[in-house]
Amino acid sequence: MKLSARNQFKGKVMDIEEGAVNGIVKIDIGGGNVVSATISMNAIKELELAVGKEAYAVIKATSVMVGID
Repeated sequence: MKLSARNQFKGKVMDIEEGAVNGIVKIDIGGGNVVSATISMNAIKELELAVGKEAYAVIKATSVMVGID
């Protein structure tokens, strides 16, 4: 897979919360880090995502927000 996005993290799907239109996919990328993404249920089905399967979290953003307590 070749993409222009430089932030690509391989991991395992650890949870999928299914909704009517969208679902939340959580990917364990190691080191205690989990990336979650809201994607369409059609995409979840087309990619055949399931808990335990390998997947990539690909992050392409024009801005990142940072906060503190």
